[in-house]
Amino acid sequence: MARVYATAEDYQTYSGQAPPADIAALLARATRMLESRVLRLCWYEVGSDGMPTAPVVADAIRDAVCAQVQWWGEVGDSIGGAGAGWGSVEIGSAKLSRSLVGVSGDDSPAREIAPQVWDALRSPDLTPDVFRLGEVST
Repeated sequence: MARVYATAEDYQTYSGQAPPADIAALLARATRMLESRVLRLCWYEVGSDGMPTAPVVADAIRDAVCAQVQWWGEVGDSIGGAGAGWGSVEIGSAKLSRSLVGVSGDDSPAREIAPQVWDALRSPDLTPDVFRLGEVST
């Protein structure tokens, strides 16, 4: 079973908002994204289930996942689809344009790491004996 670092209750506590109907899928997607883009480059102890063993690390990663989901709610996109493919759009006097070079959605705000993720993972509570951001060792 895939790891998911936060629950709907965690999200509600973190954000102060009722979770969206698809919260389980969003938390799983945020977990996968942060594992591939951030956590795989960090050092911390894990148990046999792959979950962090230090409570302070588990709490920080939980908050980071919740922050990413909250970010997606703010930008209105969780998969990068809104960032794919349009050159220019006009609605009344509003005009938006974007280069058609980025058609994959990877340049979408949904694929950015939320600023609050970095806040959670740079907490002074994460001392080097339990968590190292950007350091991989064997």
